[in-house]
Amino acid sequence: MPASDRRSRNRLASVRGMHDLLPGPIALWQHFEAAARDVLDSYGFEEIRTPLLERTELFVRSIGGATDIVEKEMYTFADRDGDSLTLRPEQTASCVRAGIENGFIHLGVHRLWYMGPMFRHERPQRGRFRQFHQLGGEIFGPAGPEADAEIILLTARLWRRLGLFDLRLELNSLGTPDSRRAYRSRLMEYLLDRRADLDEDGRRRVETNPLRVLDSKNPEMRAVIEAAPRLIDSLDSESRDHFDALRAMLDEAGEPWTLNPRLVRGLDYYTKTVFEWTTERLGAQNAVCGGGRYDGLVAEIGGTPTPGVGFSAGIERLVALLVESGTDAAREPPAAWVAAVGTDAVRPAPAVAEALRDLGVSAVLDAGEGGFRAKLRRADRSGAEFAVIVGDAEAAAGEVSIKPLRSDGPQSTVARARLREALTGWLPQAAPGEDSPQADETCSMPPDHA
Repeated sequence: MPASDRRSRNRLASVRGMHDLLPGPIALWQHFEAAARDVLDSYGFEEIRTPLLERTELFVRSIGGATDIVEKEMYTFADRDGDSLTLRPEQTASCVRAGIENGFIHLGVHRLWYMGPMFRHERPQRGRFRQFHQLGGEIFGPAGPEADAEIILLTARLWRRLGLFDLRLELNSLGTPDSRRAYRSRLMEYLLDRRADLDEDGRRRVETNPLRVLDSKNPEMRAVIEAAPRLIDSLDSESRDHFDALRAMLDEAGEPWTLNPRLVRGLDYYTKTVFEWTTERLGAQNAVCGGGRYDGLVAEIGGTPTPGVGFSAGIERLVALLVESGTDAAREPPAAWVAAVGTDAVRPAPAVAEALRDLGVSAVLDAGEGGFRAKLRRADRSGAEFAVIVGDAEAAAGEVSIKPLRSDGPQSTVARARLREALTGWLPQAAPGEDSPQADETCSMPPDHA
């Protein structure tokens, strides 16, 4: 067997549907994350971080035992103690569990946000992975439609901040549990009469979870679904008033929306408002964000009844939209490139780089092999503004050479203790009222240690 074939057989690859985020593309992720943090902070949300692993019962009770997520998609296993554990497929239930366990969820109003990986054993395709990342936010406490509007307007502001202007907001109401039970009976009767027109999955769901039939993406069932009774026509007065008030608030805020009476979402805990943000630019995976109200979830998991409303957004899909939009989020190049050339020059080079950073100058230390020309080529390719060169002669004299890389200025040699003066034109400017970077005026090197 050729050596190349043996190496190929021994090479380990990532798990199917779970991908590496590499240094180049991750700059766009960081751009998204920074924008999300700023927007969430401006709405008064606080971050929460929950474990990747939860007890399986948490998701069975919250998401619903007859949902696709619980029946087909969760990564569930027994640990060494025999407990059934699951990699979280979503994080709202984890936020609720954390609020109950730590005793705060029913005390006043809480605005929480999270960002991180989720896990579902789905068929990988564009915009759908087995390890995927979500941004989400939850408001616990208020029962009125103003909290629903706040969540939706927050997401709309994030899209504007990111420069994504072609997302469409779809709304529906699932009503209270009582009105939904009445509708469920009507829907089940309708679907049973048309059982022969349903696909295998639809026939299986008719009696266990008929609302999931409405969520089918099978085009052969479109006619049956379109002719089905509409849940919004079965709302009780409480649900209808809530939904009418929400729509009026969005209209007042100038946020366009479209009624989608077939929108049910894939989780059983929703009540009243549900919504999705969709796009035509990602093929079949057209939903990039969704959410709604879940007033019964806290009590279902064992807490004091507490209303809640929230959203979650697929980061992979949103980053894909940023790429298609031509968003440029390349990492800023370093200001300085520190190149040590010579045996004796290697020793002071890290201290020189630290002195630059003490002055507020971003600096990369060239730790690679090569001579003067090779290191200058690397410095130029890095995009740095200038190179700080330490040769054996400079090391012996306590000096460095500064060579501009983006201008025709001359190369100069200065004492290491006078770096601040030599770099005046490159030092970051302190904002009004801020102190300049903290460093000794002479920028002297730290003393040697025995």
